[in-house]
Amino acid sequence: MNQKRLKTLFISVDLLTAGIAWALFFFYRKTFIEQVPFETSDRFFIGLIAVPIFWLAVYFVLGTYNNLRRMYFMRILSYSMRSFLLGTLGIFFFLILDDEVFIHTDYYKLLIALFVIHSTLTLIPRLIITNYLVKQIATRKSGFRTLLIGGSKKAVDIYKEVEGLPKGTGSIFVGFINLNGIDNELSTQLPHLGHLENLERIIDENNIEEVIIALDSSEHERLKRIITRLQGREITIKIAANMYDLLSGSVKMTNIFGALLIEVNDDLMPHWQFVVKRLMDLVASTIAIILLLPVYIVLGILVKSTSKGPVFFLQERVGKNGVPFNIIKFRTMVVDAEKAGPQLSSSNDNRITKIGKFMRKVRLDEIPQFWNVIKGEMSLVGPRPERQFFIDKIAEREPQFLQLTKVKPGITSWGQVKFGYAENVDEMLQRMKYDLLYIKNMSIAIDLKILLYTIGIVLKGSGK
Repeated sequence: MNQKRLKTLFISVDLLTAGIAWALFFFYRKTFIEQVPFETSDRFFIGLIAVPIFWLAVYFVLGTYNNLRRMYFMRILSYSMRSFLLGTLGIFFFLILDDEVFIHTDYYKLLIALFVIHSTLTLIPRLIITNYLVKQIATRKSGFRTLLIGGSKKAVDIYKEVEGLPKGTGSIFVGFINLNGIDNELSTQLPHLGHLENLERIIDENNIEEVIIALDSSEHERLKRIITRLQGREITIKIAANMYDLLSGSVKMTNIFGALLIEVNDDLMPHWQFVVKRLMDLVASTIAIILLLPVYIVLGILVKSTSKGPVFFLQERVGKNGVPFNIIKFRTMVVDAEKAGPQLSSSNDNRITKIGKFMRKVRLDEIPQFWNVIKGEMSLVGPRPERQFFIDKIAEREPQFLQLTKVKPGITSWGQVKFGYAENVDEMLQRMKYDLLYIKNMSIAIDLKILLYTIGIVLKGSGK
């Protein structure tokens, strides 16, 4: 069962159980707490629609429906209990607390009853579905298309270990990519799909969902380059664990029957924070466009009256996961400023117009990008988007730069705040360090801090 169908099944069952749980809770409240005959009312039917929708929103915010094909008992139990606690408290404070009761202890009874009824009815079908998924993987009837990177004895050992396990772990080997020449033993058991330089094409052509890298984690530089190329894609990355990893506690075990592999954790921050981040983007950008409308008009007139050409400047940039989009800015340069090819600007660049220099200093040229944020192409905070031309040049020197495309680009960034505009590739590499630090420590609190710093730069006009 693919992710889309599985998600539809979970949502359908959750809506049904939430409706039944609300009806049972309503019956309990009327019969045992208020001690009146059970009768349906407008409030009952409104709740029958609104409450399941509320529960669905809670599940989405907490990421319950993410990657359901890799669901297992402890994971579904963890997601479920957090959702049940949060949802129960929400319904209690907004719908139940204003009810009239005989004694205050009835509130506790209602709270406990709501939690027990809803969690029991919801958790049972979830565990049944999860049990089915786990059995499908354990019996190797289902799994994830897996690519093995490595052609040495280590790769052969990993392949044999995974295939020899009494229960399947989900890895269904499609083929391998060699690193140090093709090992005859491995090539007799798995198709050789190509060489490392064709990694991305091989992954796309074979619909790879999981990659196992048969290298010791001590080979840091080589591992880093391979992992950097893989990150940002919707695939699971695993590497072989050595004795140091075992002693240092680096191996994350999610299956007691699994091979000794380290799963590279690509989670940047909790799912609910991504939801809050997106809501902040939408609300703040909408308000900004409305409040800054007079500023847009004034700047538009100034740009148009001081130099020939359009008011706005559109340019293709690379967004999240390498997807291109057109960024929109107030034009700060003369028309055809890059007729000789892509060039970075500098503080004394004679291509920049007089009004352009002012707008760049206080970041006003960036404010049309609130529209990019509303469209979902950008965020308020994130690494600045670059052109593919410069990404290729920088990635040749430092492959880690590609990690910046794991997240949505932003109007402002930690690199922009700390470093400002980059005038050459060396400066882009220096700014990259701040943006990588941001990605490794992403949170709503960090975003707010960066936004405050940006506002300070705008008000002081101290931007570079």
